[in-house]
Amino acid sequence: MTLPLDPVMRFGVMTDMPTRARVRRTTELADRLGYDSLWLGDHLAFTQPMLDPLLRLTYAAAFSERLTFGTAVYLLPLRHPGPVAKQVATLDHLCDGRLIFGVGVGGEFPQEYAVAGVPLNERGARLGEGIDVLKTLWTGETVAHDGRFYPFSEVCMEPSPVQPGGPPIWCGGRSDAALRRAGEKADGYVSYVVTPDMFATALDTILAAAERAGRSVDRFGTGHLFFARIDDSYERAFEVANALLSARYDMDFTRATERYVALGRPADIAERIRAYHAAGVRHIIFDCVSPDDEREEQRIRFAEEVIPLLKGL
Repeated sequence: MTLPLDPVMRFGVMTDMPTRARVRRTTELADRLGYDSLWLGDHLAFTQPMLDPLLRLTYAAAFSERLTFGTAVYLLPLRHPGPVAKQVATLDHLCDGRLIFGVGVGGEFPQEYAVAGVPLNERGARLGEGIDVLKTLWTGETVAHDGRFYPFSEVCMEPSPVQPGGPPIWCGGRSDAALRRAGEKADGYVSYVVTPDMFATALDTILAAAERAGRSVDRFGTGHLFFARIDDSYERAFEVANALLSARYDMDFTRATERYVALGRPADIAERIRAYHAAGVRHIIFDCVSPDDEREEQRIRFAEEVIPLLKGL
């Protein structure tokens, strides 16, 4: 058995879209530039202000008839999966089935779990059971669930999503437990702060877990949250990116910037993407590590100067 990867390389944009005007402008720009998708992250409490991703994606869906929308990643253990199943099914209808639901556990900010009333040490188990609940409710049939966290008796949630069985669920995470979960339950894997070699190793772990679970997967999605900054030199790109990432995560990000961020001229960025493609990535989610007033320019440059260098993939 091998993981059946998408034969087409796709490119998305990771964004924040903090206002109504920015939602519209960012969505229309991504559409016009030919990106394939638009993505948002999720936190209840973060080092910087962050709005709810499902609400923003619902609004964004009104401005594109083509883009796929995704979460990278939605912290499902912070919520009961029943209401989330309804919200995501609704979004799937409003974007005509152009939705990828990326989920993960987070955990970098324990106060998020405190404010949600969820024990931090239960987050992995809750995510695994939550995925089961989503897939069960999305069948559109009368179903029940006998689980540790989310038991319920017979219920039929309608309408079911536009996509049969629901939107594809992509799992994030780097731990062995997270990778096993992706192999056992998910329709794809979306990585974050990993090298190409780490990504390839992760896919091996995911495949082994899928085989042990006796799963048969028609297509397995693979995405990577790709931190990058285009600039005239590596040194200049590093200076800007490292300062921003250190502020974003409230820590010294120097070693991580050196290891995980693509920096420099368009050809340098394209070379790094080729390495991820060789490791199995088929959906690059471009997170431009730049000041707010430069992000639009970076997205334009990535679309016009980097993606054309990758036409052979």
